[in-house]
Amino acid sequence: MKNSHALDAKTVLDGLQSSPAGLTRGEAKLRLEKYGPNTLPSAKPPTLLGMFLRQFLSPLIYVLLAAAVVSLVLAEFTDAGFIFGVLVLNAVIGTSQEANARRQAEALKSLSVAKAMVQREGDDIELNAAEVVIGDIVLLETGAKVPADLRLVSSNNLEIDESLLTGESLAVAKDPAAVVEAQAALGDRVNMAFAGTLVTRGRGLGVVVTAGLATELGAIAELVNARESVLPPLLQRMERFTKLISIIVGVACGVVAAVALAKGHELSEVFLLAVGLAVAAIPEGLPVALTIALAIATSRMGKRNVIVRKLVAVEALGSCTFIASDKTGTLTLNQLTVKRLALPSAPVLEISGEGMNPEGELIAPAGLDALKAHAAAERLSRAVTLCNEGFLGKRDGAWTHHGDAVDVSLLVLAHKLGITRPAMETAFAQLAEIPFESERQYAATLHASGEKRLACVKGALEKLLPMCARMATLEGEAPLDAPAIEQAAHELARAGYRVLAVCDGDVSVSDNAGFGPSHLTGLTFLGLVGTIDPARPDARAAIEACHSAGIEVAMVTGDHPLTAFAIARALGLASREDQVITGPALRAEADSARRDALIAKARVFARVEPAQKLEIVQALQRAGHFVAVTGDGANDAPALKAAQVGVAMGKAGTDVARETADMILVDDNFASIVAGIEEGRVAYANVRKVIFMLFSTGMATILAFISALVLGLPMLFTAVQMLWLNLVTNGIQDVALAFEPAEGGELKRKPRPPKEPIFNRWMIEGCAISALWMGAWTVGVFWWALQAGWSEASARNAALLMLVLFQNVQVGNSRSETRSGLWLNPFKNRFLLIGTITAQCVHIGAMFVPGVNTVLGLQQVSVREWLTLLAIAVSLFWLMEAYKFVRRRFYPE
Repeated sequence: MKNSHALDAKTVLDGLQSSPAGLTRGEAKLRLEKYGPNTLPSAKPPTLLGMFLRQFLSPLIYVLLAAAVVSLVLAEFTDAGFIFGVLVLNAVIGTSQEANARRQAEALKSLSVAKAMVQREGDDIELNAAEVVIGDIVLLETGAKVPADLRLVSSNNLEIDESLLTGESLAVAKDPAAVVEAQAALGDRVNMAFAGTLVTRGRGLGVVVTAGLATELGAIAELVNARESVLPPLLQRMERFTKLISIIVGVACGVVAAVALAKGHELSEVFLLAVGLAVAAIPEGLPVALTIALAIATSRMGKRNVIVRKLVAVEALGSCTFIASDKTGTLTLNQLTVKRLALPSAPVLEISGEGMNPEGELIAPAGLDALKAHAAAERLSRAVTLCNEGFLGKRDGAWTHHGDAVDVSLLVLAHKLGITRPAMETAFAQLAEIPFESERQYAATLHASGEKRLACVKGALEKLLPMCARMATLEGEAPLDAPAIEQAAHELARAGYRVLAVCDGDVSVSDNAGFGPSHLTGLTFLGLVGTIDPARPDARAAIEACHSAGIEVAMVTGDHPLTAFAIARALGLASREDQVITGPALRAEADSARRDALIAKARVFARVEPAQKLEIVQALQRAGHFVAVTGDGANDAPALKAAQVGVAMGKAGTDVARETADMILVDDNFASIVAGIEEGRVAYANVRKVIFMLFSTGMATILAFISALVLGLPMLFTAVQMLWLNLVTNGIQDVALAFEPAEGGELKRKPRPPKEPIFNRWMIEGCAISALWMGAWTVGVFWWALQAGWSEASARNAALLMLVLFQNVQVGNSRSETRSGLWLNPFKNRFLLIGTITAQCVHIGAMFVPGVNTVLGLQQVSVREWLTLLAIAVSLFWLMEAYKFVRRRFYPE
């Protein structure tokens, strides 16, 4: 039934052909058959084979597969075997990592089956929540999870935590008698209970109006399922990079083929030559090195409380330019805390400490009598402890609590001031109570105080002020100054605090059982309590680190604008109220361009609904941002999926949020995202280093090869020799380069522009300079050897060794784009040091192994020849040092 919140309960029951006694069992069975179970569709987990095959869905893999197929057609089985071996190794590594991440994510899921208590034919029956049907009467009580969307019929002190849907951290008091506007926001539908939310207090009855996918939770699930995932930044850049490689390789092979044919080579020989050149130019080792670089970053992030579900998400987080973060449970503790006390005729007092751990103290401003302030605060704490239904205590050495969040926060306040509930209950036995109801907006208790009767009251200020005749100042009781108290309450509310008023006083009650509202007169006003869901202690530092790293951060919440702004200001997210925009304001703006402009300048989004969170992410992406979204509720799921990288909470996060996200924060700490950003940037830097090394040496091979043909020299290398260069000598080193540690200062640099390709200006310049140098010297050595009377095989052997030595030097140049290699400790990456030595030793060793040297066309060289070629190779180091110096000196980033 649509808009049931805009209808009274009787009309809804009649429309659903139900009654307060519930459906008949037969009718419930028919409706279950007609409408189906009350469940949400769950994504089928990928099989191991599916994860394995997904590793091949990459543009670079397609190019390599094409090269392998051509090799097979030409019967070059050695070449094809090498390429296929690399691809399988890459897929195995990627599959292993993703399977492990999925197992970790599955371990976080709840294993419990949801239950529901319903009335059918007047009897209370417990069912699996999946069996609940439209028209069922559902019984709600403290701790129950709402099984479907309900129009409430009756309630008794019913409060429901709807943070899963709205982001609002405070439980909502429900009012079945209310009839609200059809367009009212979810958080304002006080006559409804929504699927997936949790009853924190009281009892109630509600009729099921929607179930399964038709619920508000189901609408979120549909948004998630309908939205295609956005291609991660690395894959976007790799797509562009692969197109560039394809064009370069195609042109180079075409040029070589044309020259070779012009010089009279056979067509089959030209085909073989072109394939060999393609193999040399295409960085076959890149997929493995890329996967390993991301897997290493994933392992490092795991040690920093971040589970990565998809490898490419590592780099995506490092590339993000904007983080849209949920407030409740992500930037805040999701633990309501008393932070301010406004005592009558006194400055506002601060209460230190956060959350449910009762460690903290009252902080009085300078010049105020601290003893008197503490005594007045103790009296207030006594009242809120006596008028309280929560529990706070230690179990097994740890603090535990249950009950209404406001009540628990008041008990924490009292503990900080030395007031405990057991002591108060012993000194002031409770005789009667007036329980809190949403219509009444206050709660009161009656206690024995010697021969007298003490009433303690807490609730809305407008309800308590008429009960009071006096107020408790630091100097003693004085006549009530209602305007001053109202002004203090207004200032607390403007600062984002939820305000609770407290009073007490002796009352005359002849019959304790008859204690009621009429007895609450002539009381003494004790003060105002300001509660707030406080920011996480390290969230501000984490946000500052994001700003230093050039990343914008915005808060996205369903909470009240004033509360959201107060938290944002404390975190350094916003300093002006015009940086706050609400969901209704976005909805009211019909022009999409102006709406995008509003989103671009806002840093706090309040009172937003799930579809609007998705709209915000899409608007930021249209503005050119790589967006990361953090969240823990089902209301965050569509935005988590739409973003370039979605980050869910591991502890407090819902299953739907964790399943949708690309990575999970095990400790629910926003600060862990900063660690993820750092590791992501290190991973991307290592990917660039590997690409620089592979592409520059590949281009050197092409340039040398073409130059030899143009100069009329014999074929420089055989296809097998080029494959040896690319997959063995280079392959050992590029994988080791993926282990390169952080250079330092990753979080001090701005993120790379989203449109910037992997091959930016500096990469092109560095590759061009080094490739020209290596290519010229390689063909020069080949030409000199032939002129000196060496055989073609010997000259080719010297040229091949020359290029292998250049590779050994170039891998050292690749360790940093800007820093001098003289200051890079070779022992910081022992894998690379060992890999470089191993690559040279493997090549030298192959010269001495019978069979291998024949296939590769290798010959032994003298020590003098080796040292001569080594000296030439070292010149590349000094050339690149000069280039880096010029770049640092004249073009600092």
